[in-house]
Amino acid sequence: MTRMRLAFCFSLLAIACSKKAEESAAPVRETESAVGWSEYEKPAAKADAGSAPKSRGEALFGRSCAMCHREIGMGTGLLARRTDIAKLEDRDDLTAEFVIQAARIGIGNMPAITRGEVSDAELRVIAEHLASRHD
Repeated sequence: MTRMRLAFCFSLLAIACSKKAEESAAPVRETESAVGWSEYEKPAAKADAGSAPKSRGEALFGRSCAMCHREIGMGTGLLARRTDIAKLEDRDDLTAEFVIQAARIGIGNMPAITRGEVSDAELRVIAEHLASRHD
């Protein structure tokens, strides 16, 4: 009887875990996101004109990189010790290929950014946004 109860409890636990995994699985966004704004990236319709992203690259940077690479981010603080211009969006010496390589393999204290976090197409848009200051 005890073995049956134990088996029953394990089967309930397995079912609960599999349902939880299905619910938490994020939908995979294909290259559709590379073509246009996804629902998560679109500027708010009633956003203040000064706060809405001006480009898709800026919106993706804000979603994926800004927590470390804007005003009070850890990456900005660490870069301030090494470079004169710590904010990535203010730099004019970044090439798109450098940004992509640094993001994918990591650089210094920055961990590698996986394709699960930022797709190749999204990373290309972010890199081109940062490199556009290089012109």
